[in-house]
Amino acid sequence: MIDIIETFLADKGIYMMTFILMGLGILGMISCGNYMKKIMCMNIMQVSIIFFFLALGQKEQGTLPVVVQNLLGADAYINPLPHALMLTAIVVSLGTTGVALTLLMKIKEIYGSIEEEDITGKGWKK
Repeated sequence: MIDIIETFLADKGIYMMTFILMGLGILGMISCGNYMKKIMCMNIMQVSIIFFFLALGQKEQGTLPVVVQNLLGADAYINPLPHALMLTAIVVSLGTTGVALTLLMKIKEIYGSIEEEDITGKGWKK
């Protein structure tokens, strides 16, 4: 039984980590009342999506897409497209975070707080 679990985690561990990170990000977005924490959870979700696509773009025994003398077929190379797209996603993530932090500073300036309960006036009913 332990061997099966170890084999599964060795093969699919990165996907499990991706889903755990996505779950933590979603849970944080739902449960946190602080807007700064919501921005951090949004970044965790973005990182999990980037991990997922990068793991999807890998293959065993694949090498960089640079011409090598003995490798003639395309099967020996990894696909560079997911990596290029994820570089773009990282740049968009930084831009999104910058805009969110700027808006958060403006919210703090106007309302004097970054707590959702203070801004909306609606607290969690316990």
